[in-house]
Amino acid sequence: MIPRTMKAVLLKGHGGLEQLECRSDVPVPTPAAGEVLIRVGAAAVNNTDVNTRIGWYSKSVATATGEAAVHTASDAKDGGWAGNPFVFPRIQGTDVCGRIVAVGAGVVEARIGERVLIDPVLRPADGSLENVGYVGLECDGGFAEFVTVPAGNASRIESTMTDVELASFPCAYGTAENLLTRAHVVEGESVLVTGASGGVGSAVVQLARLRGARVVAVTTRDKGPDVRALGAQQVIERDMNVVEALGRESVDVVVDVVGGAGFGGLLDVLKRGGRYAVAGAIAGPVVPLDLRTLYLKDLSLLGCTVTSPAVFARLVDLIQTGALQPVIRAVYPFADIALAQSDFLGKAQTGKIVLVP
Repeated sequence: MIPRTMKAVLLKGHGGLEQLECRSDVPVPTPAAGEVLIRVGAAAVNNTDVNTRIGWYSKSVATATGEAAVHTASDAKDGGWAGNPFVFPRIQGTDVCGRIVAVGAGVVEARIGERVLIDPVLRPADGSLENVGYVGLECDGGFAEFVTVPAGNASRIESTMTDVELASFPCAYGTAENLLTRAHVVEGESVLVTGASGGVGSAVVQLARLRGARVVAVTTRDKGPDVRALGAQQVIERDMNVVEALGRESVDVVVDVVGGAGFGGLLDVLKRGGRYAVAGAIAGPVVPLDLRTLYLKDLSLLGCTVTSPAVFARLVDLIQTGALQPVIRAVYPFADIALAQSDFLGKAQTGKIVLVP
């Protein structure tokens, strides 16, 4: 039986944690033609959730991610990830695992009952980068008991992992696999990973090792053992100078989710013809760039946001074969989303934070 109303967390506007409201009277969505209705088992927290709430994507913000940005961007008119006004209220939640409980017109009823992971990227039919959307951003997401998505975005998953474990994968690991794919990382290459204890960083460590790369991870001293356990062969403490630690022109690829003042050093350690791939800037979006380093070393700079269907399909295959290890830090009920986001921002431990209905 599908109820008429459900529990969900509403983001009411840009601002602090007070903008998050858990309610139990939100209407259950009805799947439109080509869509499926999913009963959510678990949904994970990501940087995007916090960045959207505080308006960090606004060009008026130049600081690191975190609550400090909210004071400059609470009225942001360009607070959406693509520079557009964000539509409120919105149910966030990009990472979702659950089961299909109803289908819209044009979707075979045999899909009812499938356990699925949601591919969060809403791609236009022509495959272009124009008008790309994301679950939890351009449409309501998984911080609710039910969510609707296009049937093609609900990927069947066969796994003995729990819903909590599976919900930790889509966004972080999809982003990580996209970074490595776009950078053409191959066996035998060296990959420097910043923010290696976070959701995307820890995923990059695992996925790069699966490709046969040598992984050098940047993290804090206390998280070093965790990152080594995931496959990093060398760990550099976050406050160290990477050029002094590794030497100039010493790595093939840099995968960065940190940005900030250390950006220049990351280009210095790249070999000639090296590739820099980025999908985050938690230490700050405005970075120092010496164009001479870029062109005299024939470097490639890759911004990586939109994943292809092939990347997500590979991720599902890796999960089903047991090649990936979920890293769960904490689990919270929807009603405690403020605590969950505070824990997330504290970054005291390694791994993902997951919400459950």
